[in-house]
Amino acid sequence: MGKPLILINFKTYPEALGNNGILFARKLAAVRTKRYEVALSPSLLTLPFLSRQLSFPLFAQHADPFLPGAHTGSISLEELKGLGIRGTILNHSEKKVPFSTLKKTVLRCKKLGLIVVLCAATVSETKKLLLLKPDYLAYEPKGLISGNISVTKARPAIITAVVELSQKISPKTKVLCGAGVHSRRDVQRALELGCQGVLISHSIVREKNPQKVLQRLLL
Repeated sequence: MGKPLILINFKTYPEALGNNGILFARKLAAVRTKRYEVALSPSLLTLPFLSRQLSFPLFAQHADPFLPGAHTGSISLEELKGLGIRGTILNHSEKKVPFSTLKKTVLRCKKLGLIVVLCAATVSETKKLLLLKPDYLAYEPKGLISGNISVTKARPAIITAVVELSQKISPKTKVLCGAGVHSRRDVQRALELGCQGVLISHSIVREKNPQKVLQRLLL
């Protein structure tokens, strides 16, 4: 993805579950922009439906490293690939994964050509995760997630430090920032600080008119 990425995580907010989630994704997919790459990460149960209905970048909210077989309840990377899913978010603060498991999952994603977005909540965690050479490192300090103050305003120096770490440890990894991002200025500031996009959720998903909010972000 050459353009800055706007990755919208639906989580399991009620506005974006089941049939509501399918309609919700269609509305967001109708928004057009030449400046950014917009991708959606809907609930896992709606991914198969959306992959057939939308020619739009879709990411899973989680995945497991296991080969197809006797792994009840696991999310298969091969199945995601077969559905046309572009990649997966891993290690979100709400879905932490042991480092050893992350390492296996990232390696298997690379073999299958799936894009990996690894989430980090601290600078020390960032250093460790960058050793895995992910496609994207999304930095989200936990205390600001789902809040109204963007990390780009509250902790800009940390964002700069994360970008510098990425350039040093894994130069090909692109940095996203998240937590509290809710305005066009927040997105622009993230880019000014050296990020190549944002990971965003409630400020779009929980809005009454998410399509309009997204349009404002992309102006």
